[in-house]
Amino acid sequence: MTLEMTMRVFDAEQTRAGTPWVELVDAIGNELAEGVGVSPERLVHPIAQTDGSVGSLLLKPAWRDGELVTIKTVTYMPANAGTDVPTINAIVTAFDGANGVPLAVIDGNELTSRRTAAISALAARSLARSDSSRLVIVGTGQLAPNVAQACRAVRPIETIEGWGRSEAKAAAVVADLEALGIAASVCADLEASVRAADITSCVTGSDRPLVMGEWLAPGAHLDLIGSFRPDMRESDDDAVRRSTVFVDTVAGAIVSGDLSQPIDAGWFAESDIAADLRALVVQEHPGRQADDEITFFKSAGFALADLAAARLVLEGTS
Repeated sequence: MTLEMTMRVFDAEQTRAGTPWVELVDAIGNELAEGVGVSPERLVHPIAQTDGSVGSLLLKPAWRDGELVTIKTVTYMPANAGTDVPTINAIVTAFDGANGVPLAVIDGNELTSRRTAAISALAARSLARSDSSRLVIVGTGQLAPNVAQACRAVRPIETIEGWGRSEAKAAAVVADLEALGIAASVCADLEASVRAADITSCVTGSDRPLVMGEWLAPGAHLDLIGSFRPDMRESDDDAVRRSTVFVDTVAGAIVSGDLSQPIDAGWFAESDIAADLRALVVQEHPGRQADDEITFFKSAGFALADLAAARLVLEGTS
């Protein structure tokens, strides 16, 4: 059989079908618990664009020795903003870990969106109260409906509200959820909704706080996904001060403004982070310890989650 015949291509629909929520959350947890995966630091290269702006090429490898190698290749092209072409595009290539033969190309946008939502759901298993029923989603991108679905897979969510700077875009997220048979509504008053929420998830590219710590009720869980640079922030200082802080990986999370700004200000330190996601999964840290505790989870994504998701896609077709 030729190489072209053995290598498979998984489009967005196939990637979605190959990563059911509970199975995906479990796969990422198992990847962390087993501790055999290898994930070196990502590589980032500048890419000049014709309009004078500078894009980025990101390479994120991970592997399990003798089993599977994955590389997520991501392009960020800011000149695409305002056009029909997304600013971020990605593919995941998978290779046989024993002989290096290419196995598959997987839709990287869909895989990333789903594994990112699943990371938050995995954290919520340890950090959100077991009776959490009210969810607020802040943000209107592709991640928003996925986060809602993933959260429903691990907690008994009954009420979902979606908020965005554009009410029309928030309504579109609600419509996407309703098309899946999930009841949801547009959030008209973010402060009031967050004050009543058990879980608030932020999936924005904001450069200023949107969720204020004083809004968080005792027992609330705050999930921050969107910010990934020091100049990006979705929560304020009070959110950090009032919470027990957890992260997916320390190295990735402390780059985000939600933590880097308090660290730079000198009143929060890396050592103040209660635990990372692996410590929660293997129960080195118990997670939530009281019903009135406010928990704060900052994720930045990590390549082992891509590896876990890719393994799930491939195993489902083997």
